[in-house]
Amino acid sequence: MPTFASALILFLSVMPALAKVLFFLALVLSFTGLLSPPVALTIGILFGLCFVHPYALAARTSARVLLQICVVALGFGMNLHEVLKAGRSGFVYTALGISFALLAGLALGKLLRVRGNSSFLITAGTAICGGSAIAAVGPILHADDEEMSVSLGTVFILNSVALLIFPPIGGVLHLSQSQFGLWAALAIHDTSSVVGAAAKYGPQALVIGTTVKLARALWIVPLALATAAIKRSKSKIQFPWFILFFCLAAIFNTYFPAISPFSHSLFALGRLGLTATLFLIGTGISRATLKEVGWRPLLQGVFLWAIVAVASLYFIRIGLIAL
Repeated sequence: MPTFASALILFLSVMPALAKVLFFLALVLSFTGLLSPPVALTIGILFGLCFVHPYALAARTSARVLLQICVVALGFGMNLHEVLKAGRSGFVYTALGISFALLAGLALGKLLRVRGNSSFLITAGTAICGGSAIAAVGPILHADDEEMSVSLGTVFILNSVALLIFPPIGGVLHLSQSQFGLWAALAIHDTSSVVGAAAKYGPQALVIGTTVKLARALWIVPLALATAAIKRSKSKIQFPWFILFFCLAAIFNTYFPAISPFSHSLFALGRLGLTATLFLIGTGISRATLKEVGWRPLLQGVFLWAIVAVASLYFIRIGLIAL
């Protein structure tokens, strides 16, 4: 028994150091291009479930900043005319989809008796842009830490599942790249997973998925303004400026062919950075997160996400939603 106790104490004492070493090794590996986005996300989730995160706050902040930088870098690999075409159509589809998701989400929240602001935050995150929408609307609602954690946890869990299962489903259903990019943009919560899933499916899916998703993300601003007006809140509303820089990058790539080698390099770096971003996001899902979410918010998130995903897929398959 003393031997076992000593071994256990020794193991527990080296766990923090081991977690730091494994975290940095996996992060570096995710930047090399040897890992696909779903694999990087899966490794991140396994790390989060097995270890106490040594850099939880820094990883969360880095993931948000790195995602925005990578989205801008991806703009250097896209043609402005394709971006505008997808953006125009996508803006209409996202407006209709967001309206439907908001109504369905609030109804589900009331039906499942989800407490406090969590129901609206989960609905906003599913309807628009995952964690970004929750982060924008939360302060306006004066949501407390528990409500924010529950909502973010619910959305991040489902967002991770979506990245892993959408590409195989698209393959089984023989979706074209255009169809898959549109479906991913309308049905997956966060920009990171939309881009990751679309990139795995193909280059055309990546262009459409990224552009339509960014058009969807722009609805953060009107939703925040409407929420602030209803709640009579004076909280500051942040505009997602990285979307504007993404468009500027596409302009440079389209009209300045002389910088083509530079553009290709930035686009490649953007894809590698996105993989690292997904690893960082995955590490934020821990056993504490799963426990904290609870079954009612998670059930609301699952049902709402399933409704949005199935409905958008159905309308895409019958040709009612198309680019």
